[in-house]
Amino acid sequence: MIKKEMIAMLLAGGQGSRLGVLTLKMAKPAVAFGGKYRIIDFPLSNCINSGVDTVGVLTQYQPLRLNTHIGIGIPWDLDRNIGGVTVLPPYEKSTSSQWYTGTANAIFQNMDYMETYNPEYVLILSGDHIYKMDYEVMLDFHKQNKAEVTIATMAVPLEEAKRFGILITDENRKIVDFEEKPENPRSNLASMGIYIFNWKTLKEALIAKAEQPALDFGQHVIPYCHEKGAPLYAYEYNGYWKDVGTLQSYWEANMELIDIVPEFNLYEEYWKIYTRSLTLPPQYISSESVIEKSIIGEGTTIYGQIYNSVIGCGVTVGAGTVIRDSIIMNEAVIGDGCEINKGIIAENVLIGNSVRLGIGEEVPNETHPHIYSHGMVTVGEKSVIPEGVTVGKNTVIAGVTNYDDYTDKSLAGGKTLIKAGDES
Repeated sequence: MIKKEMIAMLLAGGQGSRLGVLTLKMAKPAVAFGGKYRIIDFPLSNCINSGVDTVGVLTQYQPLRLNTHIGIGIPWDLDRNIGGVTVLPPYEKSTSSQWYTGTANAIFQNMDYMETYNPEYVLILSGDHIYKMDYEVMLDFHKQNKAEVTIATMAVPLEEAKRFGILITDENRKIVDFEEKPENPRSNLASMGIYIFNWKTLKEALIAKAEQPALDFGQHVIPYCHEKGAPLYAYEYNGYWKDVGTLQSYWEANMELIDIVPEFNLYEEYWKIYTRSLTLPPQYISSESVIEKSIIGEGTTIYGQIYNSVIGCGVTVGAGTVIRDSIIMNEAVIGDGCEINKGIIAENVLIGNSVRLGIGEEVPNETHPHIYSHGMVTVGEKSVIPEGVTVGKNTVIAGVTNYDDYTDKSLAGGKTLIKAGDES
């Protein structure tokens, strides 16, 4: 029988509805990040950098882009004869068929995959966080404490603790209690949703709780292990970690990459982030262009001015165009004489000449004020904005639009324009 010390199970099936139109056609872990990467590149790179060479990627929502990106795992050195990366979608069984209904239910439905490797330990990861972590160090901590479950934690400001699962520990980091999004938190140690289980402990818990609807780690599996008296420990992580689950946090995490001394450094030799790279020509920067404090992807052609922005691969920026504080994803084409302020422009968008985005006063978005906020303009993939259009702040556009969709060639702040065939 094949034997692996530790395998990873990477939960990558999330819809990511708080990212709005960015996830209409793809799962959140497949969304572009940092110019040339996708969000899932970070946990996959952490795995191979940590010596974890067997990874099951659990997909569900709109998996095509994610599956294509992962392929057979070549960029991450995960194309192995034994182990490597395996994409694990839900599948039909002889007696029943169901979607993954919760984080732990997804793992439970792939017991056979885990059994194949007969591991000592199983590492559970989320596919939508930006961070660098050496899982080998966490495993050493797990072994030293003779833990059956180790939960990665990080200290958060006490006023924010109510948004997280909070762990209460003794002086040896042993978990004595936990609270799910408590109103009055007793600790500021927040769970990061990263777990190491002894395989026997995990297997027993999953089988015992299998009938639980929407079986979840935080709500069901970990409380079960705690009640059974299994030793649970908190591994404290002190590095950079960002949940890019909202448009605001996604925008912030991209902008943090271009700080003069970035808190999250993509350029470290000893901990590389790997990705599937297309064969693209070098960038072309014209003599009239201006670029300040920005990331520019390969194959990009720039004739305009770019300030404090993250530009993906294969992007075209026309002459006289000024882009500030924005994220422009792969293969977007932006015409001449445009102005873009705090925009998130998805892949393969076409913006005509003299378009102005992010203009005027800030008013709340009329349909999803909690998603489209903080003065941003969000444009979904393959959208078309005709030339000469002006768009206000806290707006969203998706689909191929024409002049009839705008009032006097403008979309007021807070408005939503999603064409038939697309829905938020």
